Amino acid sequence: MKSIVVFCGSSEGRSADYVQHGLDLGKSLAQEEITLVYGGAKIGVMGAVAKGALESDGKVIGVIPDFLKIREVFHTGLTELIVTQDMHERKLKMHELSEGIIMLPGGYGTLEEFFEMLTWAQLGLHQYPIGILNTNGFYTELLNMLAKMVEQGFVKKENYKMILVDETIEGLLNQMKNYDPPPVPKWINKEQV
Repeated sequence: MKSIVVFCGSSEGRSADYVQHGLDLGKSLAQEEITLVYGGAKIGVMGAVAKGALESDGKVIGVIPDFLKIREVFHTGLTELIVTQDMHERKLKMHELSEGIIMLPGGYGTLEEFFEMLTWAQLGLHQYPIGILNTNGFYTELLNMLAKMVEQGFVKKENYKMILVDETIEGLLNQMKNYDPPPVPKWINKEQV
C-alpha cells in the first residue's frame, strides 16, 4: 500500500487516547512511507493524524469540500490540499488517491464515509483492505451490531470478514498488508457500475 485514507473525527472526543492514536497512526504511516489521505482539517483527531505524519516527514494529502474549509479549519501545512465542490466529490477523490482505508473514532461523517467505502468493497468496486483502529473498544458495540446483521441474514459472513480490526496500529497495519480480498461477486460487472 502506497496510500491510506483515514476517516476520523474533527473533534477530539473525551479521551486523550483518541488524539494520541491519531498522532501515532500518522507517525507510523510516515515511517512506512505510506501517504496519508484524509479530510484536510487541522483540528480534532483528523488534525492529530496529519500532525503525526507531517512531524515524521510523511506525505499528507487533505481533501476538503469548499463549504467546510472555514468550519473545519483546514490545514495550511499539508503536502497537498485538494478542494472539492461537495462531499460526494470528496469521497470519490479520497477513493482515487488511496489503496487502503482506516477508521478511527469519529461521528456521523466518519461512519458515513467508512460505510460507503465498505459498501463499494462489498459490490466489488475496489479490493482495498479496510481497517478499524478500535481505540479503547470505541467500535466494539458497532462491530456487535454488524455481527447481528450477519446472524440475521442481512450481511454475508465473508463481507463482515472484510473489516479488519485491531486495538494496535502495528497489528492493524500488519493485517492490512496481508489482506486477501474476497472474490468479486459474479453478478457484478464493474464496467456497468
